[in-house]
Amino acid sequence: MEKINFEPTEEEVKFVSKALDDYNFAIVENANHKVLNIVKYDNEGNIIGGLLGGTYWGWLYIDRLWVKKDYRKKGIGSTLLLEAEKEALKRGCEYAHLDTMSFQALGFYKKNKYKIKTTINNIPKGHKKYILVKALKKGKKKT
Repeated sequence: MEKINFEPTEEEVKFVSKALDDYNFAIVENANHKVLNIVKYDNEGNIIGGLLGGTYWGWLYIDRLWVKKDYRKKGIGSTLLLEAEKEALKRGCEYAHLDTMSFQALGFYKKNKYKIKTTINNIPKGHKKYILVKALKKGKKKT
């Protein structure tokens, strides 16, 4: 009898992930996925910002970018973003993508030359989710 498990083990999650990778790599080249995480500290060693993401198939993906409230609007977010983009270029990436919510940092990403690719309404209800992209190499058009 078939069953569904809403709390799979770590081993089961790895199995599903590998199965999808195997399928994908039979069609396209290996993603060469590498984690790209950066953390910024203050003079006392406290974390004041961070960027979590990775690179794959020639793209930088920014999953999370956070700066402690007292340190916002001081260039830390832009520095984290720029450093991630520079590392992505070293890894052969030509583009970057991310998503942000209407109550988060849309203006910040637009200031850093990210362009809205699509908008999803009511996620969460009454708000919007934006998917943004940026060409990392000069002369490249956004996708």
